[in-house]
Amino acid sequence: MEPLASKIRPKDLSEFVGQEHLVGDDKPIGVAVAKKHLFSFILWGPPGVGKTTLARIYAKSLKAEYHELSAVSAGKDDIREIVNAPAGLFGAKILFLDEIHRFNKAQQDFLLPYVESGKLTLIGATTENPSFEVIPALLSRCQVFVLNELAENEIKTIIGRTGFDISKEVEDWLVAASGGDARQAIALIENTERLYGEMTIENFKKSLQSKYLRYDKKGDEHYNTISAFIKSMRASQPDAALYYLARMVEAGEDPKFIARRMVIFASEDVGMEDPHALVLANAVFRAVETIGYPEAGINLGHGVVYLSQAPKNKSAYYAYMTALDDAKKFGNLPIPLNILNAPTKLMKDLDYGKGYEKYTKEDLLPEKLKGKKYYKKN
Repeated sequence: MEPLASKIRPKDLSEFVGQEHLVGDDKPIGVAVAKKHLFSFILWGPPGVGKTTLARIYAKSLKAEYHELSAVSAGKDDIREIVNAPAGLFGAKILFLDEIHRFNKAQQDFLLPYVESGKLTLIGATTENPSFEVIPALLSRCQVFVLNELAENEIKTIIGRTGFDISKEVEDWLVAASGGDARQAIALIENTERLYGEMTIENFKKSLQSKYLRYDKKGDEHYNTISAFIKSMRASQPDAALYYLARMVEAGEDPKFIARRMVIFASEDVGMEDPHALVLANAVFRAVETIGYPEAGINLGHGVVYLSQAPKNKSAYYAYMTALDDAKKFGNLPIPLNILNAPTKLMKDLDYGKGYEKYTKEDLLPEKLKGKKYYKKN
């Protein structure tokens, strides 16, 4: 049976809901579709706002040979197969790579020359900031378009297209539950109709028990789990930390998101008690970035055990935060002249750098903060 989302998916821009800043008559994707302009681009936005649909509409407008891959499961062989396949009637090959942020650096490096040469026109889709997730060389060859979360009226329009008789009260609940994600709203309607038949709020709540809907990257479960993960490492409990790590990995959480939090933890919580922790956490991040799932889970587990067992010392973190408070409170206080550079004669005449000694014990803070102690060893 064809999924409901597929049945009601827009076939062209006239049916597309939302993203007017991109698909309007004089807007970039609208113009590209109208003029059949072939170019690579990345669609960055939250789940369920039309990234895949836009890619399909665009490819259809160009009558191009269209291929879809998910970076979660695809690899170099999949790309090689598409490139080596005979060209279609119109020559152009468009590759839609969903969750492009899940391609590691080596995989992106492999993809790059095909995009550079024009053998592939790339459309990437991502929920993560491409500035962090896509290598600069590939990013520079793609236009980045930002998609917005769908507004309430737009979600209601899509709900109306499902063809089910839904009361206003239930519709309002659905809009709130979907969080701007049209795909989630459609899936809820479809699952509830098949499981319970009647479209009531109570039945919709029962349908929300699936794993996918419970672990929404923007939802409470996402934040609850990462919080439990950090607090378990802080409490020096590797078993609990590994369990919450496993939950995130199993739910498909971005491994680089987890690794970033570990790098922060290494400085914030372990700190000066074990400075090597930051080196290891950075090594884990680099390994995750290079390897990707599923093996990256092993790298994360290695780092989690180390950070959990490491002694904790927040003195450097507290010192920085206290200094930050003063920087905000007092603004740009005058820096002592003796530690200012003097690259010109005028600056030397004004005593910039005068009396500077490399290993002085003199207090080098601004006059207003003389004697202030930020860093206090535990």
